[in-house]
Amino acid sequence: MTDPIRLDKRLTQLLGCSRGDAQRYIEGGWVTVDGQVVEQPQALVSDEVVALRENAEAGRTASVSMLLHKPAGLRADQLCALVTPDSRSELDATGVHLLQRHFHGLQLGMALSAEDSGMVVVSQDGRMLSFLKDRSPTLEQEYVVEVSGELAPYGLARLAHGLTYRGRPLPPCKVSWQSETRLRFAIKPVQPGQLRDMCAQVGLQVVGIRRLRIGRVAMGKLAPGQWRYLAADERF
Repeated sequence: MTDPIRLDKRLTQLLGCSRGDAQRYIEGGWVTVDGQVVEQPQALVSDEVVALRENAEAGRTASVSMLLHKPAGLRADQLCALVTPDSRSELDATGVHLLQRHFHGLQLGMALSAEDSGMVVVSQDGRMLSFLKDRSPTLEQEYVVEVSGELAPYGLARLAHGLTYRGRPLPPCKVSWQSETRLRFAIKPVQPGQLRDMCAQVGLQVVGIRRLRIGRVAMGKLAPGQWRYLAADERF
C-alpha cells in the first residue's frame, strides 16, 4: 500500500496538469475515486483508482439555480433547507450533474407568502438573485387561485381591470376560469396579499394560491417539496 496523498496531487501526477487545474477538475465533479465522484481536493487517496470523467473541463465551476415547488404553510426561511440531493425531482431533464457544492450558499428568490404554494427560485448566483429582485415588478407571473363563494356581477371583468389595492388602481391583468372553482391569473406586478384582496372585492374567498410561472420559466409538474435545476438555456 502506498502512502496516502492528497487527491489533487495524485491527479497532477496522473495528468501532468497544474495543481490549480487538478483542483478545478475535482471541485467540478469530474474526478472519480474507485468509481465514486469525490469533490474535495484535499481528500486522501492511496491505492484507489483515480480517473477523470469524459469531457472534463477545468474551468471554474459555475453557480447554479433551482426551481422549487414550495408547499403551502412554509415560511421563506424554511425553504432553502428543502433543497437536498434526495428531493431532486425525477422529472429534471436538464442534464446537470448533481454536486454537493450546489447546496452551499443557497438563497431564496421570488418568495411567496407562507400560506401560498408554487414556484420559487433558490440560487447560489448573486447576479440571478439581483436580476429577479430588480425585474420582479415587470415579470409576468401565472397563478392558479382556488376560490369559493359567488362571483359578483361583472366580477371577472373587474378582476381583469378596475380594482384597487391599498388605495391605488391596479394595472390590467389576464384572468380566466380554469374550472368551476379555479381562476387563472397572468399578472404583473403582484404584491403580498393582493390576489386575496382582489378576489374578496368581487365576492370570492380564496382557498389556495399556487404560482405556476415566472416570466418565461414554468414550474411544470414538480411535486410539492421537490426541485429541479434551472437549465442553462432558460431565461426568465
